[in-house]
Amino acid sequence: MPPFQVDYLLRGHAVHFRCHHPDAVGMRIDVMSVMRGVALFDVLWARRTTIQTTGGDEYDLLSLADLVQAKKTQRDKDWPMLRRLVEADYLRNRLQPTPDRLAFWLAQLRTPLLLLEVAVTHADLVSAVARARPLLTFAVAGNQTAVEDALAAEEAAERDADRSYWRPLRTELEALRHR
Repeated sequence: MPPFQVDYLLRGHAVHFRCHHPDAVGMRIDVMSVMRGVALFDVLWARRTTIQTTGGDEYDLLSLADLVQAKKTQRDKDWPMLRRLVEADYLRNRLQPTPDRLAFWLAQLRTPLLLLEVAVTHADLVSAVARARPLLTFAVAGNQTAVEDALAAEEAAERDADRSYWRPLRTELEALRHR
């Protein structure tokens, strides 16, 4: 559920497949054409990240910024992953930050101490991002407790937005199941 049809995908439904091939047992594939809070496919494709394996195979993936946005769901398992993805990017690249990375970290870091570090070190950039993420004013001031509280509120708001997004789609799925 729902049927694998374009009209369902365009309305925001996801269609899930489980792989039964011996080389991919347990793998699940989610087909989605719309994700809450994430750009349209053409934009995502233009921003994609391409990785290459040691064997020379190439794989196109969501950019880090788009993956982080896609992980802002109501699911408990997504939030630690989101936090860790941004932490890892920061820890890997903090000695050679680019303006784009600094803006990304200020907008997306979920680790209070690291967010304070970036905000204090790059206070000149905070005002541009603080309009969209007001908790940065607490980070620049070094108020860790306020940052923690604001991060919790930010997460709760995203979870609520995700619940609201899925509510009518779940209602539609229930109606399909009963038919």
